Amino acid sequence: MSKTPRPLAHTPAVKPKATIRTMILCIPQELPREALTSHQLDRNFGVQGTLSARFWASGALHLWQRRQMISMRKGRPAYCAGGPAKLLDLDGMLQAAAMGAGIRHQLFSRVVHGTRNATPWHVYESRHLADPDKYLWDKAAADFNNQPRVNAIRMHNAATYGAGQIALNELEMYQAGYMAYQHHSALTAIAGDVLITAEGAKLAPASDAMADRVTYLEQANRLFAAIDPDQRLLAVAL
Repeated sequence: MSKTPRPLAHTPAVKPKATIRTMILCIPQELPREALTSHQLDRNFGVQGTLSARFWASGALHLWQRRQMISMRKGRPAYCAGGPAKLLDLDGMLQAAAMGAGIRHQLFSRVVHGTRNATPWHVYESRHLADPDKYLWDKAAADFNNQPRVNAIRMHNAATYGAGQIALNELEMYQAGYMAYQHHSALTAIAGDVLITAEGAKLAPASDAMADRVTYLEQANRLFAAIDPDQRLLAVAL
């Protein structure tokens, strides 16, 4: 039987890059709607991705306002890739994301009951990047996977399909507690993984470590709190 690896005693100097799946763009007012199609993203913003129907459109849209929405889909809520902030139901998204996160955290607590906190993957990956010849990738993966809590989650995921699985890449966020995980999930639902301001400034986490993710969400949330209601937002999947 393999021994459970001890938590790493130091923070490596090398950090792996943050995982980026979704980018939120604040669209300059002068840019026409026709320039917001997928094939124009690289040309106008240097972004290689596709429009993502991530936002909720307001349930009180007038018929003429629907023309201002980007890639809008029918439904309740009606999803869209973006539009003016005042026509998006950002509060509804926050509440729904927090509610879903609360349910997932309750499941997480049952799945990992009786196991100790685990060291998140990014710590092992950082150690490998700091000295790849001495601390091999396979060794890093084995040390991460041999933790009892990680094995409990992997066993649950092996027996579960779809939305019932627990994301191992969110392990550190889960371990921060119920409320912290709710806040993280809610803010990420709006801010994604990267935010490009209308002036072209780029906000992004320095790594996948929770501390770096929190720093990014703090910055993004301050921007959204002061955003002009007419500012157009656009979600892009990378």
